Amino acid sequence: MQFIDLLSQKDRIRTALLHRIESILDSGHFIMGPEVTELESRLASYVGSRYCVSCSSGTDALLMPLMAKGIGPGDAVITTPFTFVATAEVINLAGATPVFVDVSPETFNINPELIGRAIEEAVSRGLKPKAIIPVDLFGQPADYTRIEAVADAYKLWILEDAAQSFGGSFNGRKAGSFGLVGATSFFPAKPLGCYGDGGAIFTDDEELDSILRSIRVHGSGVDKYSNDRIGINGRLDSIQAAVLLEKLTIFDEELEVRQRIADFYSSRLQHRVAVPLIQEHYTSAWAQYSVLASSFEEREQLMQALQKEGIPSMIYYKIPLHLQKAYASLGYKPGDFPVSEDLSSRIFALPMHPYLKEEELERICAVLLA
Repeated sequence: MQFIDLLSQKDRIRTALLHRIESILDSGHFIMGPEVTELESRLASYVGSRYCVSCSSGTDALLMPLMAKGIGPGDAVITTPFTFVATAEVINLAGATPVFVDVSPETFNINPELIGRAIEEAVSRGLKPKAIIPVDLFGQPADYTRIEAVADAYKLWILEDAAQSFGGSFNGRKAGSFGLVGATSFFPAKPLGCYGDGGAIFTDDEELDSILRSIRVHGSGVDKYSNDRIGINGRLDSIQAAVLLEKLTIFDEELEVRQRIADFYSSRLQHRVAVPLIQEHYTSAWAQYSVLASSFEEREQLMQALQKEGIPSMIYYKIPLHLQKAYASLGYKPGDFPVSEDLSSRIFALPMHPYLKEEELERICAVLLA
């Protein structure tokens, strides 16, 4: 059994995808070809943003807006410790300091009620809070109504980390459209993934769009040999754009199937483990289906039982960022973010992809319910 089945999906789009790839091979436009322009237009329309800037990875999609806004030494950026390292890593790469805020136990997303306190603590340490990076964990957008209110009160801007939530929504707005700028990832395991690394940035700000396009190509000006600012090599390959264009044709259908699978899991397992809570007015892209065991020991027992039956499972995330060696210099200690620490000791994810068969779902649930 596959934790994520990319091969069945590939079989659905194989013919059309090979045709697109052959066209790229014949044209010789391997980087930033017309497929990239087409993809950006399609993605912007899907999200409902004025602009979409594709790039080489989800990490670059987070880093580039920080660079564009001049985030650097002495600045603080607020985010959560219960996420993949890239969310905080880009803050350090920009030269700023990540300031962590614990998550809500119901949604695993940043707790808006705690953001103001973290901002004030950052100021007391001599830092200048500039931005907030909420994470739409596992596919469900964060609570942007309350986060935006805090950001407005403290005059901070928001960078939405929608790496896991592309296709999800909140109050009818698509993930990627919140804040000043949104960033997503097209890593192969994402709900919409390519066959390598890729990412995209969304904004309604015309000036920011122009700066991001410059940063993407080494800070280019009128051409790539005129450099107006410090940039990166953040371009997207044409073949990856072709993959995403073909996957977009079946994406909404796959999201519907992901929802049905999540509903199946939740209905069968709700009395055995704590199942994900999707709040009213939210939809999830179901990048992962993560549940909570009652204890660390029970998680180990359940995961071992699954493994014995050839069923894969994963832990997202077993060590919160504030306890990672890379962030020891920030001075955090065990107990600082109790919700994140508790979640990390009990959480585990079950297979989630649109090609799971009903008999496979029955088998997974049977093992957990035994």
